[in-house]
Amino acid sequence: MPIDEKTIIERFSRASGPGGQRVNKVSTRVTLIHIPTGLQVHAQSERSQQANRRLARQRLNALIEGHQKARQQRLLHERERRRRQQATRPQPLKRRFIESKRRRGALKSLRGRVSSHEGS
Repeated sequence: MPIDEKTIIERFSRASGPGGQRVNKVSTRVTLIHIPTGLQVHAQSERSQQANRRLARQRLNALIEGHQKARQQRLLHERERRRRQQATRPQPLKRRFIESKRRRGALKSLRGRVSSHEGS
């Protein structure tokens, strides 16, 4: 999916690392920022600015795609969670829950105070 050029900020700076005089003099490092998502990528592995631009765009595309997929997954997860929460439980399951609560209540009602008859 192509990214709209209006939504990208492109910056160039001098790369660091090996490469000698060319790296020190020419701004070959490319930084792309996608404004709507705030995602940012850098590319400085090539000596050519054009090659780094191409590499940065590929990285940005992949990052945005992953970001959109993750967002889609979150939405699906939320929708499924809401559906499960709002679904009515089957009658036999409800009866089993209630019976379990009654048994637990009966067990608790058998508990009594511990009387202390030490020296009396």
